[in-house]
Amino acid sequence: MSRDDVFNKVKDIVVDTLEVDPDQVTEQTKFSDLNADSLDMLQVVMGIEDEFGLTIDSDAAQAITTVGAAVDAIMAQL
Repeated sequence: MSRDDVFNKVKDIVVDTLEVDPDQVTEQTKFSDLNADSLDMLQVVMGIEDEFGLTIDSDAAQAITTVGAAVDAIMAQL
């Protein structure tokens, strides 16, 4: 799976979970800029885990501050 494929799936999860405009979501987008709180981030991480069939430990989850960091975390496990 390519990085673009992973990004597009993550973008869909972020848009659906946080109910934001898809145009707001790039790899550089900070979750804080999308007004995501800790519960929102938990839901995003759970969505990623379900979509990609992997587990993101709590330390890695806390390091996910941007959409690109989420993609990096996934790519490292694929």
